[in-house]
Amino acid sequence: MGRRAGMSSDDVAGDPADETGGGPDSYDPFAGPDPRFEVDAAELVEALIDPKTGGILRRKGQRANAPIFQREGCYITGTLDLRGAELDYLLRFTNCRFENPPDVREAGLLGLMFNSCWLPGLRARNLHSKNDVRLINSTVRSERGSTDSAGTGTSTAVLDGGRGRRAAVNLTDAVVDGSVVLAGSVIEDAAGYALHADRIRINGALLAYRMTTTGEVWAPGLRTGGNVNLAEARLDNGRGVALNASGAVVGGLLVCESLPHSARSAPSRAFTARGSVFLSHAHVHGDVLLRGAWITINPESPVAVDSWSGAMSSGDPEIDPRPAIAADRLRVDGNIECGDGFVSNGTVRMVNAVVGGSLHLARGRIAVRRGEAPPYYDRALHLDGSDISGDIQAGGLIAEGQLRLGDLRVGGNVLATNVGLHHPGRDVLAAPRTQVSGNINLSDSVIAGTVQLQAVQVGDNVELAGTQLTQPAQRTFRSYSLDMRTARVGRDLVLSRSESANVLAEGGVNLDGAVVTRRVSIDGARLRSLPERHSRGDGRGPRAGGTALDASDLVAEELLMAPHEPPDGRVVLRRTGCGTLDDNSQLWQATRGVELEEFRYDALRNPIDLEDDAEVERRIRWLRDAMQGYRPGPYDQLANMLRTSGNEEHATTVSIRKEQYRYEALARGSRMLGPGVRLWSWMQRAMVGYGYRPMRALGWLLALLVAGSLWFGLGTDDCVNHPERFQVNGPRCVVNVDDTGLEWNPVLHTVDLLVPIVDFGNKGRWHMGGVDKWVATGFTASGWVLATTVAAGITRALRRQ
Repeated sequence: MGRRAGMSSDDVAGDPADETGGGPDSYDPFAGPDPRFEVDAAELVEALIDPKTGGILRRKGQRANAPIFQREGCYITGTLDLRGAELDYLLRFTNCRFENPPDVREAGLLGLMFNSCWLPGLRARNLHSKNDVRLINSTVRSERGSTDSAGTGTSTAVLDGGRGRRAAVNLTDAVVDGSVVLAGSVIEDAAGYALHADRIRINGALLAYRMTTTGEVWAPGLRTGGNVNLAEARLDNGRGVALNASGAVVGGLLVCESLPHSARSAPSRAFTARGSVFLSHAHVHGDVLLRGAWITINPESPVAVDSWSGAMSSGDPEIDPRPAIAADRLRVDGNIECGDGFVSNGTVRMVNAVVGGSLHLARGRIAVRRGEAPPYYDRALHLDGSDISGDIQAGGLIAEGQLRLGDLRVGGNVLATNVGLHHPGRDVLAAPRTQVSGNINLSDSVIAGTVQLQAVQVGDNVELAGTQLTQPAQRTFRSYSLDMRTARVGRDLVLSRSESANVLAEGGVNLDGAVVTRRVSIDGARLRSLPERHSRGDGRGPRAGGTALDASDLVAEELLMAPHEPPDGRVVLRRTGCGTLDDNSQLWQATRGVELEEFRYDALRNPIDLEDDAEVERRIRWLRDAMQGYRPGPYDQLANMLRTSGNEEHATTVSIRKEQYRYEALARGSRMLGPGVRLWSWMQRAMVGYGYRPMRALGWLLALLVAGSLWFGLGTDDCVNHPERFQVNGPRCVVNVDDTGLEWNPVLHTVDLLVPIVDFGNKGRWHMGGVDKWVATGFTASGWVLATTVAAGITRALRRQ
């Protein structure tokens, strides 16, 4: 091939003048080869080498002018082979096209620059550049089937040393004392690597904004002293991984968003990656910026990590086979920004990551397609075991798939108001054992699926005001829309109405064993439950579903339970304890009743006035209707609470009703003895208030004394008409002849009959016949009953004191 012009020392020194063939802009390298502008690569190499050495050696001297070797507007034929060269020159090519990939492997250069050039590849493995390496507004396109400089008849793409695939640009193990600039370039190798840069060391920055690649960008072990800027870049590798920077160390920011307005030279566009982005084990000293980025994966592409293929076949639920971002054990000293228009159809996976700042997901969208069989592999976000020093800000996030946040530690708040989470029939948010120093706020959100917050530890509030919880997971045992078993909340748990809506929990709420330091607020909520079923097909086994609210063993300082409507299902308050209870009638009208065994509360938020008998009757009715059967404990609790607050009279009313309902339950349980039990109950209630009204017993004793005195004083005994058979003594007959001196007194005789044990001298001495015998027996029995109940009442009074 011919030369375009003769070479001179001025060309080597970097004289930009073009001596023949028109100006430097007359050749368009992207239009294809043009023989008019051909330059033999061998002659360029010769110009860079001391001819006396006969090989590639370091230059002995340096010219006084700038050490730049520059060519413009050339079609360079052959191979620019500078492998192993040590040159004190900066090589700069502008508007040039290369027939074969330039080869600067193991070379030492002052710098290397390609501006608006077309290359079939670039071989720069182990290159050492003392200044920048620039590939700006250029195209590197691997052409399969062409002949390389060695005449192998294979491809012009650069072989990747150990992986059996080729790379359009190979910078493996390169050391660049300046920056690497790939801005605006197009790099393509659809069957291999667009860029292969294992373990590259860059003292400056990696600037690849508006770069476009086809094929994988492979840069594990990358180290930079400054930023990695991929703003508005487009990375395309539909076969799997678009960017692999595992183990990278970035001294500044990792930028994958739109350029700032002041830096734009073209209309703004989003950073896009068609394929996964791998950042596992990477360390970014600044922020990771993915605002407005689009990362999409092919759901039919191979599994991203080879070791996951076997795990996937065995159904391992911990893996995410096709993640959009895979950043296990990532360390970021600043923030991670994945919001403001961020879009992904694959899992954002950051397991065991450490973030020194905050994680921003606000106004992002992550939609992951559900698999066809368990475990489905449809996580949208996976942060298990991560440590985030700041906040998680996810307001307005739209996610289709599961958000997995197990064992997460957050130093600030989790702020996720107005989010839309969609994972119907399964867990949509799973955060077991997560620790949050501040608040968890999911208010005014629409959530399809179950929110799992078991054993979470929250320093301040958990808020779901106005949130709609629908389509929960349906399990064999426990099925709820919100599951907060054994949670620890430092201040308030809020499940109340917001300005726009009431809380809705279609599958119910589980607070079993939770501890809330201040207040649990279920104000204006609509609580429903899943259909009740048993874990075994024969109708036996533990029940699942049917529970609208399970607050067993819940502990709170204040419990506000004022639902908007009667809970559709069972309300469980077994062993629940609170200082203050604030409720309404809707709570006690739960369709499947309220379980109240050992439910304890110290006071009502709105105390019952001492004169408000109607309120006491209303609460007694609430308890009876709610339990759908007799249980003594809830009545005792209400009575004790009233008594502790000084309302003794109303406490007694509650206790009497408890005994009344107890006898009614006994009567219902015994068909034959039922009427007798009811009569006995009525007698105790009427006579002594089941022992809780001892003064009523004294009144009965006085009434019986008057009645007995009148009966025996006005009545006569027929025995006085038969002196031959009885010992007549005045108006009555005595039993023994020795008692003939006894004086008849109807009052004392009645007293003797009514008062047990004590004998006033009349008991058993006067003859009673006919009706008198039965009347006397009745007085004796009544006396025993009344005396016993009076004693019981006094005992209760003493015990309370």
